[in-house]
Amino acid sequence: MRVIIVGCGRVGATLATQLAAEGHDVRLVDRRTEAHRLLPPGFPGAFHTGNGFSRSVLEAAGIDRTDAFVAVTSGDNSNIVSARTAKETYRVPTVLARIHDPRRADIYRELGIPTVSSVRWAVNRIHQMLLHRHLSPELSFGSGETLVVRSRLPAYLTGRPLTEFDVDGEIRVVEITRGSRSLLPAHGVLAEPGDLVTFAVAATALGRLRGFLDKELGT
Repeated sequence: MRVIIVGCGRVGATLATQLAAEGHDVRLVDRRTEAHRLLPPGFPGAFHTGNGFSRSVLEAAGIDRTDAFVAVTSGDNSNIVSARTAKETYRVPTVLARIHDPRRADIYRELGIPTVSSVRWAVNRIHQMLLHRHLSPELSFGSGETLVVRSRLPAYLTGRPLTEFDVDGEIRVVEITRGSRSLLPAHGVLAEPGDLVTFAVAATALGRLRGFLDKELGT
């Protein structure tokens, strides 16, 4: 896919490098010409100097044929104007923005623009790692409110239906890895020794999930 990233700081440059390595068409926009120095030698994407909300700059970057737009500059105002331009003027299908002040999240939410808040994400992530260190997060959504985590089931749960773990609106078993096979949790499937289970869980329910698993985890 074609992705335009506005902001070639550490976040933008790292994301651009990863996407380019995966074979995506990446276009970077930054008002500082020297920002391209953060990109690795031989970076295959394009770099455009200018503001991320300038139509001439965005059109030069190919926004008319862009699949996704990401605003990750150091300024919340610049990010919101850039994101709105991409979404409302050019109808880019996927628009994401970084915010530094979590209190502004409601503004983006009203505009239908998903956000990543550095402060909130970091606090939630550290909290999860400290208090739920036996659960291994694989993915997080929003600002960390919903997680995908994996855990080896303790032996005392062997023989119990895996759907017993489901708690409406809080915890859901979404996958079981058994040996070298992956399967979806059908009704009546029982836990077997060595099962590695993937849960979708609300961050506020991690303590509850941990309570299911703790008896043989020694915590």
